Amino acid sequence: MKVASVLIPLPVPEAFDYEVPEGMEAARGDQVAVPLGPRLIRGVVSEARETTGSNRRLKAIDHLLDEPRLPERTVDFVEWAARWTLSPPGEMAAAALKGLRAPRPRPERRVRRVGERLPARPTAARTAVLDRLGGRSMPGPDLARAAGVSSGVVKGLLDEGVLEIIEIEAEAAFDPPDPDHAPGALNPDQAAAATAITVATGKGGFAPFLLDGVTGSGKTEAYLEAAARTLRADPAAQILILLPEIALTQDLIARITARFGAAPAEWHSGVAPPRRRQVWEAVVAGRCNIVVGARSALFLPFLNLRLVVVDEEHDGSFKQGEGLIYHGRDLAVARARIEGATVVLASATPSLETLWNAYQGRYGWLKLAARHGAAMLPDVTLLDLRTCPPDPQTWLSQPLREAIGETFARGEQTLLFLNRRGYAPVVLCRACGHRLTAPDTDSWLVEHRYTGRLVCHLTGFTMARPKHCPSCGAADSLVAVGPGVERVEEEVRQLFPEARTAVFSSDTTPDARSARALIQRMTDGDIDILVATQAAAKGHNFPLLTLVGVVDADLGLRGGDLRAAERTFQLLTQATGRAGRADRPGRAILQTWTPEHPVLKALAAGDRDAFVAAEMAEREAACLPPYGRLAAIILSSENAAAVEKLARELAGSIPNAERLEVYGPADAPLALVRGRRRKRLLVRADRDVDLQGFLRVWLARVKIPGSVRLSVDVDPYSFL
Repeated sequence: MKVASVLIPLPVPEAFDYEVPEGMEAARGDQVAVPLGPRLIRGVVSEARETTGSNRRLKAIDHLLDEPRLPERTVDFVEWAARWTLSPPGEMAAAALKGLRAPRPRPERRVRRVGERLPARPTAARTAVLDRLGGRSMPGPDLARAAGVSSGVVKGLLDEGVLEIIEIEAEAAFDPPDPDHAPGALNPDQAAAATAITVATGKGGFAPFLLDGVTGSGKTEAYLEAAARTLRADPAAQILILLPEIALTQDLIARITARFGAAPAEWHSGVAPPRRRQVWEAVVAGRCNIVVGARSALFLPFLNLRLVVVDEEHDGSFKQGEGLIYHGRDLAVARARIEGATVVLASATPSLETLWNAYQGRYGWLKLAARHGAAMLPDVTLLDLRTCPPDPQTWLSQPLREAIGETFARGEQTLLFLNRRGYAPVVLCRACGHRLTAPDTDSWLVEHRYTGRLVCHLTGFTMARPKHCPSCGAADSLVAVGPGVERVEEEVRQLFPEARTAVFSSDTTPDARSARALIQRMTDGDIDILVATQAAAKGHNFPLLTLVGVVDADLGLRGGDLRAAERTFQLLTQATGRAGRADRPGRAILQTWTPEHPVLKALAAGDRDAFVAAEMAEREAACLPPYGRLAAIILSSENAAAVEKLARELAGSIPNAERLEVYGPADAPLALVRGRRRKRLLVRADRDVDLQGFLRVWLARVKIPGSVRLSVDVDPYSFL
């Protein structure tokens, strides 16, 4: 008999076997309806094989679904991603089917002629409608406008039976991009990079590249030119461009549209579900050449994927930390390898993992050493707050205030960067010292003056600011401690009341539309001083921006995160790189209490190589990534005793292994989240150790109770 292994979109550890009924042809990638308990459920065939029999009775596939077959390489990718992340393969398959879970767009209502029928009373207006319509179908309002008549004329023809209404299934129309529509002028470095990428895509096979260019060097133009040449050689080629933030997609879409004369498809959480379904169906049918999207676009069913670009590849937003835990950058490289495609990792501040692969010769290294055109890199100054502190209860030192005033007087723009949302990060009681936290969570509540509420940025809990301390009951004793972007903007308004100011954070621009509107205002020069979090630190080009002031350059260096120095260097380089990107010189002022810190000294000197060398040496000495590998196991439950018991069992069941250590179990830094107690274990292994194999053997030794949630994070980015 014939048996099919079916991936079911549930957190089960393997595919389920089903009998293939006589006469049914089921192949890898087919979508099928299979019985699971009392209901039918969608699944994807991962394997179909002939067997001589089975010692257990198998249920049969109910029927093949009238849906497109997933390309075989998409199924290969789903299975690989599940093995790499130790995730249930069915949940990975669900990510690949996400577009099909969305409803279809409502059919479009159109009118058309009914045979050769003529109106009983053919007026000039009715004749104009019929002449304009001809043998086509059109939406009624469009037809009335085209014929220059009122909608009542069309309705009269419908009532008389001369016209009829039909419903047309909406299908996304993605115009083919024209690689010769508006080619840009490239400098020699950009042209060389585009050529290297194009040669690789032309040869076929897996080819990874690091596109390493300083901020403003024209990395986007280089990879768009490579995309154009790829499409010129193969008009059916498909190209995927991944971005870390939804706010960046609109600018890139506009640039792609201008370059190719056709808009790309868009894929991220801000796209309406019916539109996502249209994109999914267009991709699997080969009717869509370019997709711009977030990390989840990796799971789209590409037919002929030839080029993958990961822009701002260093960005931590490519790491998904909840649900399916994976790193978009790493899976993009794997997807390209499975597809036999070229992958380009683009950044002005590449991750140490990517740089290490370039050093080892695993990735081609394409360098753009200078800014495009006449633009120059900004001068960076470290402002020592120990010798020039701000006034009490203020956050901007006098030299930075003066620089803002000079910039404003010249009609230029200032960006004040502080990667902390809200008004103040801590609210405490002056009477008893109590710090306000969210219920059932260790996370502090952040004050937001714009809304007058206290917000937990971890769980989303929000409440009105209380008038009495919840701990001691003292009245009017709660005070805001420390600055957030709202507090800095308040200070700016007091200092420069005539300046047009705004705040750019995920609170003030919660969706793509509002972010796009604020970015446009800044680009048009309608904002003089922008106070922003990291939302403004990457990918944006503001021609009038000449001064970047970093309010607290030490912020990211605090804490024990192994990537703290790397992330701070990347973020501050990106933030300061917003200045002077046009024909006006730029400068950056970094307020710091520790100007002797190696990260800040490297930033001021513009010496990335020195920073990378020092950071790499520290990582190598500790055998940490990229010289070693990490994985975290996180346990959580509302039952603290159950978490403690499972943690002890795991600690007592560690398999023997060489060149590998397990640390913990220990309480997570945020030990209570949404009422669930949390413990963590951390595994460190040498690069050539089969870390996933070790974890599989280890976890198989322990029975996980239903009351405890266990998640595995391969290559963790968060240690909370």
